[in-house]
Amino acid sequence: SSDLDSISMFFNGKHSHSNLRENFDVLTTTGLSPFSGEWTVQHASHLLRRTCFGPTQQEIRQAVGDGLTITVQKLFETYDYPDPPINHSSNIDPFVPIGSTWIDAPYVQGQNLRGYRTQSLYAWTVKTLMDGGMHIREKMTLFWHNHFATEILVVNDPKFQYRYLQLLRENATGNFRELTKKITVDLTMLRYLNGNQNTKNNPNENYARELLELFTIGKGPQAGPGDYTNYTEDDVLAIAKVLTGWRDRGYNTNDPEQLVFVEFRQTQHNTEAKVLSHRFNHITIPNLNENEYAYLIDRIFEKAACALFIARKLYRWFVHYDITPDIEELIIQPLADIIVAHDYEIEEALKVLLSSEHFYESCHRGAMIKHPIDYMVSMLRQSGWYAPGNLNTQYRYFNLIHNNCVTLQMAYYNPPGVSGWKAWYQEPTWYQSWINSVTLPVRANIASLLIFSGLQVGNNPGSKIPVLAWLVTLSEPQLADSVIDGLAFQLFAHPLSAEKKNYLKEVLIPGLPDYEWTIEYLDYQNDPENEELEDAISNKLRNLIVTMMHMPEYQLC
Repeated sequence: SSDLDSISMFFNGKHSHSNLRENFDVLTTTGLSPFSGEWTVQHASHLLRRTCFGPTQQEIRQAVGDGLTITVQKLFETYDYPDPPINHSSNIDPFVPIGSTWIDAPYVQGQNLRGYRTQSLYAWTVKTLMDGGMHIREKMTLFWHNHFATEILVVNDPKFQYRYLQLLRENATGNFRELTKKITVDLTMLRYLNGNQNTKNNPNENYARELLELFTIGKGPQAGPGDYTNYTEDDVLAIAKVLTGWRDRGYNTNDPEQLVFVEFRQTQHNTEAKVLSHRFNHITIPNLNENEYAYLIDRIFEKAACALFIARKLYRWFVHYDITPDIEELIIQPLADIIVAHDYEIEEALKVLLSSEHFYESCHRGAMIKHPIDYMVSMLRQSGWYAPGNLNTQYRYFNLIHNNCVTLQMAYYNPPGVSGWKAWYQEPTWYQSWINSVTLPVRANIASLLIFSGLQVGNNPGSKIPVLAWLVTLSEPQLADSVIDGLAFQLFAHPLSAEKKNYLKEVLIPGLPDYEWTIEYLDYQNDPENEELEDAISNKLRNLIVTMMHMPEYQLC
């Protein structure tokens, strides 16, 4: 289609994503100095798009009115954690009443409760994202899921995976070092990277290797055989010995008396002193039994490489993948210094980054491609769509949304491996990995489906994006220009050119003067029960919105 051709040309031709940032002057001389320019709707929507899922018209206006400082503070305010996932369907989970949670309930021999509860977990997760509001917590929870990646297809127990995600959520903007300690002895991680098989007589190096390479300090350039600048192969083996003795309990249990927890087995722990290499100044890790892993992690976090490592990952998550030498010097190093100065509390560093001149430079707006979860959830939240019906029906709708994310090649709880999703580490494609010959038409089809037909569960009529309810959230819905501008600042990272605005107006009111829209809208407003008037307005809006969602600019964040 012409829509897909234009998007394909945008990303693969002279306007390729790799050049989006290069089309602007990247101003790095400002460093992390506080933003001092005029606080506009474009700046507010940029901040909310990067930190939340699909900011609504009301949320963007709130951010504009509050100003930068108050908005950033609100992003980090404490609010209640979501209630746990529940049994939403009768007769499937026999020992868990409808509306009650299954997170502590045993399985039943001969019944596929793992499959049912996994579907419940997926639906609950989508609901949590939809309910996340104007807050950074869910974007940071997903950040840590990408950083401390595990796969439910490997672990295969939703009770474990629920606890893992709650651990990330509860520590989303907290202390990186303390989260690393907790994830090291987390049920899901122990099982995913074989920590539960790590014994004094047969140390398993899987988690020890990823703890260094992917979770804390990174390899660094190879300095010699088995020497990666930041650590050595001997360090991996020594750290594996430090981590011996931990076991998960309650995995896939059918026993109603069996609790889900982690235990330390003294008899399986290596009690000898472990000496690290010259990369750690030959320090000795003494035998501290169940406290030894925490002592080790404290030593790892004394290395300067640790703060730099997480600063780069935060930058790629919130700003851009391209860390130039200037950005390394003027952004990454100062950000790492802030992280260390605050004892690895991440919140303060994030507040500085999100309040900086650098973050709001025009080259960073629209310089990311929305990942599939952001694409799906944002589309629904922006439009005011929410799953209709009773509890069971809502969970089925949320599962459909999850399934669409899977089709778009991003499944929550199932990154492609321990390194997380390729968009944040694989050169040279980076974010552009989300756009390919498979996912591009699917994105367009999903937008069209939600606009014209709606998601369908069972015999229920399709639940469409509520375009008329969306329309009345705009400041001046009776004016054609205002409708286009109001939708554009919510959906697009940059203001529309005059040419594109004229094109969209032709979609909204083809061949008609502006006042025709005003007359039609006011007629509908005065007689909202008139189906003919409602259909006339609604159809025009659906054509406009689907056209905007098919534009290349809508793929960008």
